[in-house]
Amino acid sequence: MATIGAAGGALYLFVVMVDPWGGLPLSLPLHRWPVTGNARFTMPMLARDGRFDSVMLGTSTGRLMQPAVLDGPLNAHFLNMSMNNAQPHEQYRLLREFLRHHPDPKVMMVDIDRSWCLYGPKQVPLNPEPWPDWMYRGTPWMGYLQLANLYALQEAVNQFMLQIGLRHDHYGADGYTSFVGADSTYTRARADRLFVHWGPDHMRPPSGGVAAAPVMQAYLPLVLHAVPDTTLRIVWFPPVQAIRHNPQGSMYDSMFAACHRYVASLAGHMPNTLVIDFDIPGPIVDNRDMFWDPIHYRLMTADRIMGDIIAAVHDRTRPSPDYVVIPPPDPVRPAPVH
Repeated sequence: MATIGAAGGALYLFVVMVDPWGGLPLSLPLHRWPVTGNARFTMPMLARDGRFDSVMLGTSTGRLMQPAVLDGPLNAHFLNMSMNNAQPHEQYRLLREFLRHHPDPKVMMVDIDRSWCLYGPKQVPLNPEPWPDWMYRGTPWMGYLQLANLYALQEAVNQFMLQIGLRHDHYGADGYTSFVGADSTYTRARADRLFVHWGPDHMRPPSGGVAAAPVMQAYLPLVLHAVPDTTLRIVWFPPVQAIRHNPQGSMYDSMFAACHRYVASLAGHMPNTLVIDFDIPGPIVDNRDMFWDPIHYRLMTADRIMGDIIAAVHDRTRPSPDYVVIPPPDPVRPAPVH
């Protein structure tokens, strides 16, 4: 029994010294990398990094936005906190954690996709990934009670192997990691096998119409008002391939239309706020070869979107076939003649 206790104590000491998620007050002074697949465990470590002054929020549809591309043109240092299937309440918690360490960000980008806009029978399923609530409470000493488990041991081993050079794969230190294949591996046949599982929506909305999703009404004001008005807020709708643009008047279409109206009405009264809609008919949405599946675009598409975001920030009146600004900027009126 004493041997078992000693072995357990040694393993626990190993975990807290390696500190795989970098949140303990006392641990080895290592340069830690994100090694855990569930980014909910790694984001608090990245949020504490003093390099960052700007933040991106979103789901998988925002993960391909690269800080290295956007930083210079937007005069920012971004942390991409987008996560697969991140629910709005999770995105709000991520933002609060970032603001704990960076209370006056230069830029905040919010990716508004189906997790914000759909509800009822169309709602995105809740993510089964565990949420480590203790990491987001601002009480790091609690971590010593939370690391006595096999998952923490597994991730400590992964972090240790990375530190001594026996492992080389890790996630990006600025939150960016590509989760799609290289463009060189794309084939239409492969994409067709994914597209076949997506079909039109035949549900009809109630006769009284629909409002914006309750989750959006609950959390989007919190997210947008959490930052000061000196922060540039960029709210953007990612492109979804045309196969998902269901017939006008369907339940899916009605919920997205209500979503757009709500964002426009909310952001229209907020200073320093830019809303960009990429989910419009045009050269991105209408071209299946821009996507891996109906909601996940390719790397070349991400490059195009980032270029468009940069252009829209610098000139909101610039016309583009890829996006529209919501609401459109006021037309330039000629100066009065005296």
